[in-house]
Amino acid sequence: MKYYIIAGEASGDMHGANLMREILYQDPNAEIRYWGGDRMAAVVGHTTMVKHIRDLAFMGFVEVALNAKTVLGNLSFCKQDILNYNPDALVFIDYPGFNLKIAKFTKEHGYKNFYYISPQIWAWKQGRIKAMRRDIYKLCYILPSERAYYASVDFPQAQYVGHPLLDEVKNYRLQPAEKMALGDKKVIALLPGSRKQELNKVLPFMLRLADNHPEYQFVIAGMKLLGDEFYGKFITQNHKNISVVYDRTYDLLSQSYAAVVCSGTATLETALFRVPQVVCYRGNAITIGIAAFFIKRMGKLKYISLVNLIADAPVVKELIQNDVNDSTLETEFAKISVNSASRHSMLEGYDRMIEILGNEGASQRTAGIICNDIMK
Repeated sequence: MKYYIIAGEASGDMHGANLMREILYQDPNAEIRYWGGDRMAAVVGHTTMVKHIRDLAFMGFVEVALNAKTVLGNLSFCKQDILNYNPDALVFIDYPGFNLKIAKFTKEHGYKNFYYISPQIWAWKQGRIKAMRRDIYKLCYILPSERAYYASVDFPQAQYVGHPLLDEVKNYRLQPAEKMALGDKKVIALLPGSRKQELNKVLPFMLRLADNHPEYQFVIAGMKLLGDEFYGKFITQNHKNISVVYDRTYDLLSQSYAAVVCSGTATLETALFRVPQVVCYRGNAITIGIAAFFIKRMGKLKYISLVNLIADAPVVKELIQNDVNDSTLETEFAKISVNSASRHSMLEGYDRMIEILGNEGASQRTAGIICNDIMK
């Protein structure tokens, strides 16, 4: 059978790679054409990359508007590429601003649309639910709390499959890489995000924090696709206790004492490695203002980090927008690096959150739902 998969971000590339392996295992004759990154490109089988995520990751109202020509060009190209390929199934992985537009088009042309990792419409943009009911054949969601939401909006084609990061971290622990030589000081992981606009907003605060703490070694979880030159703009010879490792986030977390993390998938990964963390998010002021308006009006979203959303409790401290400043970051960092009671409390919160997530096997279950349906 022929599958067309679209992932538009680093986390989608990771989950897409695992899903592709499961599809190729469950359907040995599978042909996969995809939008993704290096993780998906490394999957062995009958696969073809269409576009790399480095050309796709625009985030926020303003950023999308500024890159409107590129976004529209990608949409047009994608639609024609799908028609030319004529797949048996479309598989969308998160990335809703792009994927839901394509799903409308492919539904109109008679294709089966499977969606893996639901857009967070329960938080905001709930108007999308009508279009999703119309366009999505089957939806595989990964947060336990979403079960009640999809039941409340009469979305019977939605199914909980578990969280794929449970598999990712478990597989890493089964075959850990050789430890990195990071010196004798305790390691503080800096996870500033995967998009340039995220990094530009939060990394300077992280580096100033590091400058104030020569007793620790601060290591940035970098992405090779952004390159040495990009990170070099931030790190100068004055930063004596800061280094960068590329595409080795799990190796870094496995050796870390604490972390400062840009909100996103990385917050959950850090928790699954049981590393105490401070969560930071600082975006474009206009984008944040528009998002805050809608969220406040609907009164749905209490937290921004996956850890707190899953636990439905303030397990980790979230610093958002203007709260990301040198003084507040220093205060919160002290709580997780020095205060043993705060560290212990956070680790207990991680354990409760992991219990809520349940069992591994998300990629296997999702591939089964897709393959069993179209191979009938």
